[in-house]
Amino acid sequence: MLREVAEYPNSFGPLGPNDERIDTGRYTLCMAAGRKWNTVQRQRFPLEELDEVIAEVRATLRERGRPQTQWEVGSSAPPGLVDVLLERGIVRDKEPYAVALVLRHEPPPVADGLIARRVETFAEYAAANAVQWEAFESSAEDVAENRELLPQRYRETVNVMHAVWLDGEIVCAGTAAPTEHGLLLYGGATVPRARGRGAYKALNRARWDDAVARGTPALITQGGSMSRPILEKLGFERVGEVHMLLDRFDS
Repeated sequence: MLREVAEYPNSFGPLGPNDERIDTGRYTLCMAAGRKWNTVQRQRFPLEELDEVIAEVRATLRERGRPQTQWEVGSSAPPGLVDVLLERGIVRDKEPYAVALVLRHEPPPVADGLIARRVETFAEYAAANAVQWEAFESSAEDVAENRELLPQRYRETVNVMHAVWLDGEIVCAGTAAPTEHGLLLYGGATVPRARGRGAYKALNRARWDDAVARGTPALITQGGSMSRPILEKLGFERVGEVHMLLDRFDS
C-alpha cells in the first residue's frame, strides 16, 4: 500500500475546496487550483484502450478550461505505457523520473543555527511559497498566478507547510498532506544561496516530528535528481519509481 501511495500521492491525499479528483476505475485524474496543475495517475487499463483514455482525459480537462496534464506512470502501471505515450506525442516532463520513497524511522536532528517548524502566519506562508518558486525556478507567469491565489489557499488549504529559518530568513520550505498512512511530502526545496547548510535535513526532521505527533510516523514522497540522494542519506527507502510526462493539447 505504501508503494502506491508514494507513487501516486495526489490520489490519496486530502482534497482542498478547489481540488477535484476523478477515479474512473481505469485511471485517477487529479486537478488542483490553477488551470495548469493536473495529473493522470493509477493507470489500470490495457494499452489498446490508451487512445480512448487520452481523448477522455483531454475532453474532461477542456471542459474545465485546462490546457495540459502531467502523466505520472508508476511501477504498477501497464508495462510499456511510457513508450506508447511518447509515441502519441506526449513528452517527458522537465523532471522526467522520480523514485518513490518512504521514511519509517527518526531522521537526524536539526543542525545548529537553523530553526525548523510549521509556518504560523500568512506572512510566513507567503515567504515559504516564494522560497519554493525561487528554488524550482518557476516562470514569471506561474509565480504571478500562484501569488494571486495565495490568500485563498492559506485560508482553505488542507495541507500544512513547514519552513527552515537561517539568520531569521526562510531559506527552505515544503508542503505536506496529512493522511492515515503518514505525511505526504511535496515541494521541499532550498534556495541556492543556503544549500549545503543542512536546511533540507532540518525541514524533514520538522515534518517527521509533526507526523509522529499525529500518530502516523511515516514520511512518504517522491525523490527527483536533486532530492533523491539527500533523502536516501536521511534513511528514506525506495519502494517504487515514477516516470513523469507532459501532455500539452491546447494553447
